[in-house]
Amino acid sequence: MDTPPARYCPSRNEGRHCTRPLGHPGLHRRGALLWSEASADPPRCTGSGAPGSPARELSNGYPGGRALCERCLRFIALDATGRLVEHHTTDADETDAEVARRREWFNTIGW
Repeated sequence: MDTPPARYCPSRNEGRHCTRPLGHPGLHRRGALLWSEASADPPRCTGSGAPGSPARELSNGYPGGRALCERCLRFIALDATGRLVEHHTTDADETDAEVARRREWFNTIGW
């Protein structure tokens, strides 16, 4: 049985993500950089609205016509004009299965 993927804090500061575990107490941290919620980036990904194209699919069809957002490294749907729909840098409802499929995609196809 596969081990569920590690979940990390979704907070970001100038695009750098917190490396502490989900739900941690206290300040956010990335290496020696510390920040509070007041100085965190807004949750909206700056890749929202960027041009995109469907990513190459694995043999099982993943990621199903979605494009890779170069800012948050998640697979995001495209609108009718071929732009990434508005999205957040993380998704609290993202399943372990989605994380595992994304990991498989990066390990198989890469960036």
